[in-house]
Formats: sequence, structure tokens, C-alpha cells
Amino acid sequence: MNLNILCLYPNIMDLYGDNGNIEILKYRCNKRNIEVNIDTYTINQEEPQFSKYDLIFLGGGSDKEQRVVAKDILKYKKQIENSIKKGTFYLLICGGFQLFGKYYKDSEGNILEGLGIFNYYTESSLNKQKRCIGNIIIESKINEETLKIVGFENHGGQTFDVETPFGKVIYGNGNKFEDQNEGIMIKNVIGTYLHGPLLSKNPELTDYIIKYCLERKYNKSIFLKELDDTFENQAKKEILNRLLTKANV
Repeated sequence: MNLNILCLYPNIMDLYGDNGNIEILKYRCNKRNIEVNIDTYTINQEEPQFSKYDLIFLGGGSDKEQRVVAKDILKYKKQIENSIKKGTFYLLICGGFQLFGKYYKDSEGNILEGLGIFNYYTESSLNKQKRCIGNIIIESKINEETLKIVGFENHGGQTFDVETPFGKVIYGNGNKFEDQNEGIMIKNVIGTYLHGPLLSKNPELTDYIIKYCLERKYNKSIFLKELDDTFENQAKKEILNRLLTKANV
């Protein structure tokens, strides 16, 4: 078995080590003898064939990086939309998440057009010193199981009108200041503000993505061999205990 992954703009959109998510996917696949082929695309390279990939990843970036990427990625809107409809999995972090919405308005009122794949939109806080920043815990329903997902958020952008959130905020802010919801999730798209990188802290989520991609590709039920996640689970437990105690949850 094998998976084909496309990492978009890795030289531009890699805020807080977001590209580490690709390394985690590769690591957990290799432990199960699943071959992973990773391609990259950035500005001025040959147009990628989006629909040939099992998973496409786009990390985060500042306003400056988003403006650079937006000029390029908008010309691929139809191809991206078509690949989502066909079931390609998309993992979008922070700025990447924002770019798939209608638009992003910066703190000076400038509008950056998004892909408009989804109906949400993002507007930056008028106070540049006020940001959603710090550790965050959300509860997310993955394969009918409610999981606690941990990460780190750092964004001034406030995202509105998300119809299907990634999860419910237990600790932290979420899509906007003191929001109850975080990110967006449909069957084959996760957009989130959780950096970290996200997947290194949440092995169950990583395996959900791997399993989805394999089952779609091979059109059959896939059983993933269990890995020894003792270290990962202990680290996550420490984070949860510390933060939930602080939040009195």
C-alpha cells in the first residue's frame, strides 16, 4: 500500500513548524510498511494534478505570506474544488485554513480574496496586540468517538460563520476570542488554528487521516496495526492534566 501526499508552498507556509505534520504522517505510515510519496508545490512550479493525491497539506503563514500565496493558489480553485468533491483529504493549518474561506480582512481593512471553497470568512482584530494565543484543547468527534485534541494557537484573525467546526473548545479561544468552536471539519477536510505541529500531539487524529486516505484509495476496510504510543499518550496526558486543572474542568 502507498499514499501520495502533496505539500503546498512548504517554503512559504510553515509557521511554527507546521510541515512537521507531514513528517508525522510519514513516520506512522512507515511503521506500518505503508509507502509514502511526498511531492511539493510552490510558486512558479508546474501545475500539480490535485486529484491524483490522497492527501494535500497547507500550513500557516503571516499576512505577508498569505498575500503571496493567495495570488498563486486562486488560479487552482476549480482543480482544488474538484479534488475535494472526489474525496482527496485536505489538512489546512491557520493561514491555510483562512485561505479556503471567502476572504481575509487584515487589521488595516485590506481584503484578501480567498478560494471561497467554504462560506466562512476571517477578519483580523483591530488591536494588533490582541491575539488568540496559547495552548488549546478541543473535543472533536472522530469516527463516532469523542477525542480531546491538543495544540497551540496564535492568530489575530477571527473566523466567522463556520458551519461544521472541527471541535468544541474546552480550553483556549478557538475560531475567535473566547469562541465555543474551533476550525472546520467535513469528512475529508480539516481546517484548524492548532499548530504544534498538530499531528505529533494527537496520534489518534493522524491515524484517522491515514485510515481515511487508504480506505478511499483501495476501496476497502483497512485495519491499521497498533503502534506503541506510550510516549505520545503520556505527553498528551500531562498537557491535558495541567490545562484542565487550570481551567477547573
